[in-house]
Amino acid sequence: MTHTTAPTRPLDLLRLALRLDAAVTGVNGLAYLAAAPLLTGPLGVPAGALRGIGAFLVVFAAAVAVVAARRPVSAVATEAVVVANLLWTAASVAAVLTGRFDLTAVGTAWALLQAAVVAGFAALQLTALRTR
Repeated sequence: MTHTTAPTRPLDLLRLALRLDAAVTGVNGLAYLAAAPLLTGPLGVPAGALRGIGAFLVVFAAAVAVVAARRPVSAVATEAVVVANLLWTAASVAAVLTGRFDLTAVGTAWALLQAAVVAGFAALQLTALRTR
């Protein structure tokens, strides 16, 4: 008796990187929207600003999910996601350096951690795009 297996699709690193970005960003945005008053104290960011950031992140996450769902994944759209992620990274670091908000130590650490994660998404997306 012989067994045949279905051909396996190689891991689509680009689609995975975009989906991961969309999921993490969406959860973060929803958390800001749902818990803005509770996060104000620990982070040092006003609730209104957290709600605005949360709404932006939810919309951005949805857009990234759409990019990930397209067949094939658009290189131009992916490049736009990478640029947006790099801008977010720069803005997060700038917010810390300029004192844009009255960030607590936790808020400062959170902003810099977010910047690092988003920069990581951008690097992974760009690498995956170039190796397609």
